[in-house]
Amino acid sequence: MLSRLPQASPRSHFTRLREKSRPNADNNDQLGSYPHGPSNGGTSLNETQDIALENISPASAAGTDYEDENENENENGNETSKDEETQRLDMPAVEESLEARLDRLGRARPEIFSSLWSEILFVFSICMSQVISEYFVSGFTVILPTLAKDLNIPAASSTWPASAFSLILASFLLIFGRLGDMYGGYPVYVGGLLWLTLWSLIAGFSKNEIMLNFCRALQGLGPAAFLPSSVMIPGSIYRPGPRKNVVFSLYGASAALGFFIGIFFAGLTAEYGTWHWYFYIGTILSAITAITAYFKVPSDMHEKRNAAVKIQMDWPGAILLVTGFILLTFAITDSSHAPQQWKTPYIYVLFIVGSLLLMAAAYVECFVSSNPLLPLSLFKVPCMPSLMVALFFTYGSLGIFLLYATFYMEDVMGASPLQVVAWYTPMALGGCLIATFGGFVLHLLPGTILVIFSGTSWIIAPLLFAIAPQGANYWAYILPSMICATVGIDITFNVANIFITTSLPKKQQGLAGAVIMILLHLGIAVFLGFADIVNTYTVARLGKRLSYHAVFWFEVACASAALCILILLVKIKEAQSELTVDERAELEAAAAAQDRAGELDETIEYEASYEASYATATTNKQ
Repeated sequence: MLSRLPQASPRSHFTRLREKSRPNADNNDQLGSYPHGPSNGGTSLNETQDIALENISPASAAGTDYEDENENENENGNETSKDEETQRLDMPAVEESLEARLDRLGRARPEIFSSLWSEILFVFSICMSQVISEYFVSGFTVILPTLAKDLNIPAASSTWPASAFSLILASFLLIFGRLGDMYGGYPVYVGGLLWLTLWSLIAGFSKNEIMLNFCRALQGLGPAAFLPSSVMIPGSIYRPGPRKNVVFSLYGASAALGFFIGIFFAGLTAEYGTWHWYFYIGTILSAITAITAYFKVPSDMHEKRNAAVKIQMDWPGAILLVTGFILLTFAITDSSHAPQQWKTPYIYVLFIVGSLLLMAAAYVECFVSSNPLLPLSLFKVPCMPSLMVALFFTYGSLGIFLLYATFYMEDVMGASPLQVVAWYTPMALGGCLIATFGGFVLHLLPGTILVIFSGTSWIIAPLLFAIAPQGANYWAYILPSMICATVGIDITFNVANIFITTSLPKKQQGLAGAVIMILLHLGIAVFLGFADIVNTYTVARLGKRLSYHAVFWFEVACASAALCILILLVKIKEAQSELTVDERAELEAAAAAQDRAGELDETIEYEASYEASYATATTNKQ
């Protein structure tokens, strides 16, 4: 909000120089002055953006209080003479345009950080939340064969330890996103990290399949809590601009880094140690992140507690959505392993019940709830519905690629766990480089061009696996596929995150984080279920290698659908420095109030003129 931005000192150079440069305070053409009166019949948003120049001071741009430099001392430590002070005050004023001011704000360190090191540790904690969530997704697929053998898990049930984590994570994201908007992102973020630390440690002591599945499901509640807040907190702190782009690009790069760290330690423990250490290492990483977050993530609890408008939980919608997601995803995932596939009674019953619950949730959200988890305002943002559908297909194809590329390299190409890690290295390094570099160019290139380019790359990645011949060469097929995969997913993830967080007001940043993460993890869970169906129905007839090819062709279709939607229906501009959604709303409200005041003045003036004319006419008549 403009009123909450730090204001310049009354005696700042900027204020003094600006006052001297305004001989006529009523000059409406002076940059930074308020428009007066509705003489043009109304005040547009562009006309009233000059109001921001009065409220967004150089103090904001610096991120700290703007103080007079060398007010009383010169460079040699001596007092400044009155003549020198007078000469300085007589210097010509240099007014900044709104665009230049916003650009400075978009590049400045937020004032909530006392130093650069505080900001670095904050960003480290936020990025580590992505690292550990990806660690427990990617690495688990590598140790799953070893773990299943050690705990005597049947092949038909081997997917559930992996699916339970993603299923619970995706189902509870909206609830924790709303809790973040209600009570603040800080307590939800730190609490989620501590919860993941606890259940990661317990999972390392699993003795059987039931205990492992139980621990994996409860593990999923941790990322469900801290992932929305990991988007909410920086989305609330950073203004639109290059600095926010860099932070969110580092956040996106952390996903690739976490993926690589996960498969690296999983391969290492599977080949040279025991699978228990995979969970112990994850516990250490999670504990480090929790400790850093506790001390360096700014707390917003006081702000939420004193908010003028209190946000409430939509419990009916939450219960219907969570139950519907779980039942529907369970039916899709388990259908290929059920005794009669889709003809198995509990499969189609759960599918139907889950679908009905989701339809009931949609009705409650649209027509019943006064505080819906998915408000209609979210879908009124230009291009938002189309982008969400495209991201659902994109992230679903990502889940297919990560799992089945691993299966293909191990089962068809005969790679060892550590060799798989080595083959994934270009994807991890490329992801870190591309995502980080992207933060410096996102304000220069339209987002539409970037997502179309990344969408095209995302089609090529599974296509190379789909057409790979028997005995395919790593350099000809796998390496180019890994490069295209990292280009495809990292650019899309960064552009989408910045667009969604910038398009929603501060009070809905928890919703923004929940939407981003639910598209990612629910897309992975749902499309992995469909990919498993494709694999199960083709493996008996085509064999393992060709059944994997069929899965990759299915992924190509998903990525192609996403690209078509992006080309036809999504338009995203450059991620430049600009007013926030809250500031725009305040400017529009100020413009509307100004219009109403002007109309009232005109009415009063007209009535006064009419009364004067009437009085004159009456006097003359007498």
